[in-house]
Amino acid sequence: MLVEQGWSAVTHVAVAARSGVGRSTLYRHWPDASGLVRDVIAQRISTARPPLTGVLRDDLVHQLDGLRGLLHDPVSDRGLRAVIERAGVDPVFARLKEDLYRHGSQDFRTILDAARARGELPADLDVDLAVDQLAGPLMYRRLLAGRPITEEYVQRVVQDFLAAHALPADGHGTPADAHPLVP
Repeated sequence: MLVEQGWSAVTHVAVAARSGVGRSTLYRHWPDASGLVRDVIAQRISTARPPLTGVLRDDLVHQLDGLRGLLHDPVSDRGLRAVIERAGVDPVFARLKEDLYRHGSQDFRTILDAARARGELPADLDVDLAVDQLAGPLMYRRLLAGRPITEEYVQRVVQDFLAAHALPADGHGTPADAHPLVP
């Protein structure tokens, strides 16, 4: 409904009619329509998360590839746009946007913290900034520029991040994972 008709179409009455679930059940689980949107997007975020491998480059590529898929999914794309649009004027959506950010960035934080603990990234790495440096280009490219995100683009973002932040792996100044993925 969000994709077909926009945010204003997502009401308890309309969702009940479309899904066959009673309105009272919907109200019991989601007292307001923003909760419906939050849970749909959160569910899509969860399904876009691959298992972590403990290999920094691979985990970052897989996480960004999951984000790429999420941003190309019509329901997630439209939902994220609606949340971002309304967050500036509606405190419910501002909280929703913050919840989605925390939920969506958690695996990135886990990967980055583990890499810091293993000595692959600097101990004083600003994790918030690192998440922005990794996810930000994809969000900008898709949500603002309206451009597609390719697998090669994802690999380039990771390559550039590691080139800037990875610590030497061989003691000779060669950053960990320095081999290029994209020519």
